[in-house]
Amino acid sequence: MTDRKDNRTKWVHLRRLPAEYRILHNKFCKTTCRSLSEFVRKVLLDQPIVATYRNTSQDDLLGAMAVMTDELNAIGNNINQSVKRLHTLRELEAHGWASKYAAESSALQEKINEVKLVLNDIAARWLQ
Repeated sequence: MTDRKDNRTKWVHLRRLPAEYRILHNKFCKTTCRSLSEFVRKVLLDQPIVATYRNTSQDDLLGAMAVMTDELNAIGNNINQSVKRLHTLRELEAHGWASKYAAESSALQEKINEVKLVLNDIAARWLQ
C-alpha cells in the first residue's frame, strides 16, 4: 500500500461572532464548495473560488411547469376514471357520463391554453 501524503493533520481553530459566522456562511452558500472547511481553506490559501448564480427566469419556468404538471395530471386522472366508469355503465347512465366528460374535457382544454400562454410568455422573455 502506498502512504497517503495528502491527509490533513494540522488544525486551525477560529472563533467567530454569530454575525461573522452568518457573513461567512452566506459567502460559502454562493460558491460551489462542498463544505465550509473547503471554502475557508481556499480563502486562506488564496485559491480561486467558483461562485454560482441562479437564473431566476429558469426557476420561474420550473415552478410554473411543476404546478401545471400537477394540474394536468389531476385532470388526466379524472378523465381516466370517467372512461373506466363508462365501461361499467348501462345505456341510461351513459347520458350523465357524457355531460361530466364534456366538463372535464373543457377543463383540460383550459389548462392546455394556460400552458401555452405561460410558455409563450417565457419564450418572449428569453428571446429579448
